[in-house]
Amino acid sequence: MKASTATDIERIRAASRRLVRELGFMEQTLAGTNLSPSAVHALIEIAEGRATTARDLSDLLRLEKSSVSRLLKKLIETGDVVETQDENDFRIKRLTLTTKGRDLFAAIAKSAQTRVGQAIAPLADETVRTLIDGLEGYAEALARSRSDNTAPDEPEIAEGYRPTLLARVVEMHAHYYSGLVGFGLPFETKVASELAEFMTRLDAPTNGIWHVASGGRISASIAIDGQDLEGDIAHLRWFIVDVTLRGTGIGKRLLDAAIAFCDAQGFSETHLWTFQGLDTARALYERVGFELAEEKAGRQWGADVIEQRFVRIGQLD
Repeated sequence: MKASTATDIERIRAASRRLVRELGFMEQTLAGTNLSPSAVHALIEIAEGRATTARDLSDLLRLEKSSVSRLLKKLIETGDVVETQDENDFRIKRLTLTTKGRDLFAAIAKSAQTRVGQAIAPLADETVRTLIDGLEGYAEALARSRSDNTAPDEPEIAEGYRPTLLARVVEMHAHYYSGLVGFGLPFETKVASELAEFMTRLDAPTNGIWHVASGGRISASIAIDGQDLEGDIAHLRWFIVDVTLRGTGIGKRLLDAAIAFCDAQGFSETHLWTFQGLDTARALYERVGFELAEEKAGRQWGADVIEQRFVRIGQLD
C-alpha cells in the first residue's frame, strides 16, 4: 500500500474543510430549514431507516446521549418525529417520522438533490463515478480509523436459509421503509407473503439467497429469484442492509455475490424494482451495470411513490 505524503494529507484536509463550508455546515441552520445540521442529519437517518432508536442516532451522529435526547425532544415538540414503544421490548422507544416530518424530509432531499445535481452536471460520467468512489472510500476510511486504528473483521456472507432469516428480512424492510416513506401493513404483508413463498423454492438451482449475521443476528440480505419472470430473466429481490452494517461495504459484497450467481447461471438479464430517491442504492446498482428502464407512479404499498425498474444485461463467457 502506498504511503500517504504530507502533501496528500494537507490536500485532503483542505478539501474537507472547504466541503464542510460549501455544504453549509458552518451555519446555524441547514438545507433551507430552521433546523440545526445535527437535527437535519437526525431527520434523514430516521427517514431512511438507519436510526430507529435514540441509541442508533447517538452512534450514527457521534453525539452524546444527552445531546441526542435534547435534539429528539425538539423534533418531537415540533411534530416532526414520534416515539412509540417497541412491541417486543417495552424498554425501547422506536422513532418514526410523522406526516409533517416526512414532508420536511422530502423538502430537504429535494433541496440536496438539486444542489448536488447542479454541482455535478458539468462533469463527465466517469468523473462523477470517481467522485462517488472517492467520497465513499474516504468516509469508510475515517469510520474504520476511529476503532483504535484497527479495521474490524469483515462480516461473512452465507448462502441459503437459516432460522429467523425470513422474519429478520421482513423486519428490516418494514423498519426501513416505514421510516423512509411511511409504508405500513400492505407493504409488510406483501414482503412477508412473497418471501415466504420464495423460501419454498430455494431448492431450485436458479434461486438463491445470501445473508450476513452480525453478533448472531441477521443484518443484511439479498436474493435472486430465477423463476418468477419470463424466460431466462433473473429477479433481484429483498436487498436490505441493517443500520449496524451500513457503511461497511457489505452491500457491495452482497450485490457482487448475487450478480456473480446470475452470470454463472447464464441469465440473459437481471431485473430489479426500487423507488425513486434511493440514491445510495442506485449508485450500487449502476456500478455493476444496471440501467434505469422504466418509471411509474404506484400506491400499492400504502404511500405514493415513483417505482423504478432497473435492468442489467447478463455477462456471458
